[in-house]
Amino acid sequence: MKIVDVCAFYSPRGGGVKTYVGQKLALAERMGQDITILAPADQDIVVEFGPCARIQTIASPRFPLDRKYWYFGDERALHAALDKLAPDFVEASSPWRSPLMVANWRPEIPKALIMHADPLSAYAYRWLEPIVSRETIDRRFARYWDHLRQLGRLYDAVVCASENLSSRMKAGGVANVVTVPMGVEPRLFSARRRDPDLRASLLAECGLGTDATLLVAAGRLAPEKRLPMLVEAVTIAGRHRELGLAIFGEGRDDMHILRSIGGNPHIRLFRPERDRERFASILASADAFLHGCEAETFCMTAAEASASGIPVIVPDRGGAADFAKDRIELAYRAADPGDLVRAILALPGSFAVRPSDRTVRAMDDHFAALFGMYRNLTLGGLSSAA
Repeated sequence: MKIVDVCAFYSPRGGGVKTYVGQKLALAERMGQDITILAPADQDIVVEFGPCARIQTIASPRFPLDRKYWYFGDERALHAALDKLAPDFVEASSPWRSPLMVANWRPEIPKALIMHADPLSAYAYRWLEPIVSRETIDRRFARYWDHLRQLGRLYDAVVCASENLSSRMKAGGVANVVTVPMGVEPRLFSARRRDPDLRASLLAECGLGTDATLLVAAGRLAPEKRLPMLVEAVTIAGRHRELGLAIFGEGRDDMHILRSIGGNPHIRLFRPERDRERFASILASADAFLHGCEAETFCMTAAEASASGIPVIVPDRGGAADFAKDRIELAYRAADPGDLVRAILALPGSFAVRPSDRTVRAMDDHFAALFGMYRNLTLGGLSSAA
């Protein structure tokens, strides 16, 4: 089956979507699919990853609020690329304008919208919920809900990676919602990668010895990730026990995060770790993973940390919340730094942390379910892919 993923959120400079795309390209041939990632970029190029996997870009404008991303600005150019690729199935992976462009191309070709973003949680709820109720916010953003409901009618499936997001979409009247949980790269993330020397090295970077607790955070440095809140909470909790926080990431919020760290020698901001095996070792060598964003549609890094056998301290809303279900005390009230301090202090001492492998869905299973659903849709039916 020839699949084209019209992927407005792809950036070669990283992020969860890039990780997801990389895994999709790697698995395409083995699963009998032909995959083209069609993404916006500075120029038209094609990068082949194998006989059945490639990234093709369309010259497009830069996204003004984050210039490591682009957006599709020319519907005719997008349609011309789809005409040439002639897919059997099309994905769109942005809830903004591009899925309407995709829906306008050959309505008889089956299509799925992948919810790689949750703008209501990332923006509207984050900005306004301290002032008014979520119900009031939803009423004020009725036009956006109308847009989502329109996409639900236009697409054969609206794919969410967590039950949290699926439930909200269904409650909002969005049709054709299907949950297909994501997963982690098989055999990569494991407690067996724990490295005491690496742990000691990271703690030393934070000015601490091995008796301290090592926390790790990772991901795109953007306001919705709430990194300054993590810094604040670790600083406060650090008055009661020795804590080091190693943050791995890059993005437009880096200066804000550095200002929030200030002179705290126990919190360090590092460049992203591009070597996936080393990143897996970093996660396994930490004493806990810390995350601040309640707007995740899945939260790949929380899944990877959970598969690495370490506790995950995550908000109680959004896709990341799924990974604290077995440790309720490590989920904290979203956007509440005081409750985050409580969760951090609920961790056992580092001497008591004994990471062990946990069963986390493999990405192979995610793509097998997703492609199986696509196959059924091309034959005229919708399977429940869970």
